Amino acid sequence: MFQRSAIAIAIIACAALLSPAPFAAVHAAPVQAAPAQATQDALAASIDALLAPHFKADAPGITVIATKDGKPVFRKAYGMADVGAKQSLAADAVLRLGSITKQFTAIGILMLADEGRLALTDDITRFLPGYPADGRKVTVEHLLTHTSGIVSYTSKPDFRDVMGKDVSVEQAIDYFKNDTPEFAPGSTFRYNNSGYFLLGAIIEKVSGQPYARFMEQRIFKPLGMAHTGYEGSGAGLTPVPGYSVRDGQATPSAPLSMAWPYAAGALVSNVDDLARWQAALAEGKLVRPETLRRAFTPFTLADGKASPYGHGWFIGQLHGTRLVFHGGNINGFSTDAVCLPDDRVYVAMLGNREAGAGGVPLEKLTRQVAMRIAGKPLPVPSGAKLDAATLAGYEGVYPVDPKVSLEVGRDGDGLVMRRSGRPAVPLLHYKTDGFLLGDTLATAAFTRDGNGKVTAMTISSDRGERVHERTPRAGEAPGP
Repeated sequence: MFQRSAIAIAIIACAALLSPAPFAAVHAAPVQAAPAQATQDALAASIDALLAPHFKADAPGITVIATKDGKPVFRKAYGMADVGAKQSLAADAVLRLGSITKQFTAIGILMLADEGRLALTDDITRFLPGYPADGRKVTVEHLLTHTSGIVSYTSKPDFRDVMGKDVSVEQAIDYFKNDTPEFAPGSTFRYNNSGYFLLGAIIEKVSGQPYARFMEQRIFKPLGMAHTGYEGSGAGLTPVPGYSVRDGQATPSAPLSMAWPYAAGALVSNVDDLARWQAALAEGKLVRPETLRRAFTPFTLADGKASPYGHGWFIGQLHGTRLVFHGGNINGFSTDAVCLPDDRVYVAMLGNREAGAGGVPLEKLTRQVAMRIAGKPLPVPSGAKLDAATLAGYEGVYPVDPKVSLEVGRDGDGLVMRRSGRPAVPLLHYKTDGFLLGDTLATAAFTRDGNGKVTAMTISSDRGERVHERTPRAGEAPGP
């Protein structure tokens, strides 16, 4: 007998309450008492007021679903599916998932593990005997948790030159397999598409089926996910057009052969199917409860520290609220989905424009919606004007590592933070010694010693906290 951890119980509860039935409309649940309905209508209106200003009616947009206790509180689409044809985006539209694909790949691997057909401790050369090991033991779990040290193929300098060319699984692996490893397996977390590409190849080796067929037969069809599949696999699923937006102009995204994203990012779906997916996990239709618990537990690195990632999902906190989440960014599309397990809230957004270059930060919007549904206000700038002496007390250098530092300095009557080699980010005061990092939900909190002098800065985001000790400015005496 085993006892489930609190995090497993809460996360499983979150997904269990996301039944597939009510996703046809925002108010598809049975008629409610007038006060409850009025409260739900007010919540939906507030979410719409939050999202609508970010998406122009004649530009690429998003589809969104939000649920609380298994019931939809918001489901809508904004913007255009096809800008040239002036076709509006529908709430059930199919879009590329990008790296949300990884959680499906992870569960495919974990299903095979539950069946005894592989073990997470297996060396990958058991399934990929031609992969160069060079004395290193890279396990299946290292691939799942982005701790393998293998170079991520999408970060290679010439990837843009090859990404439009069709390749076989073997040819794609040949593209990165001989690159010098970046670190010892299990020692460091570094997000890595190569690891999930290799997991797809392992699924094919163990199951005897192409990755797309395995996913279709073992996951999508049994769960009734009729709008989910591998793009271009013949399943009849074509996503809406995807765009890159520069200076307000939407242009078709750069060509990408879907052979490259493969098990790391080639799936397409809609928001309704994503909610069905969450429900199926909790109902035990795919993996054992203990297996799911492990997937939702941060991987422990070799030095004993927790990474921000489990098996296919990021695990984190936002102002004390636990999150399970993942996003994606692929040619023409950006996506994000988050679950607040303790509050039984789930939010997914799929957009048909790429992130960056002024793009809408979906990972901020999903969390804002989720926290609003949970009734947990997020901090906002106070608007307070701090005096010059107070501002000067925060100034200084806060090292990240021997080569990279965060520098806090003045900008007019406020503060900015500069990371080595990156643009400055405004620090917006919201409480005593607490600042928001620009237009994000991340924060910087300053620590003082017994004499009131600032000694450290803690950067907090949903992917963890890091404390950076302050070093004296030029001409400043160290110590109290």
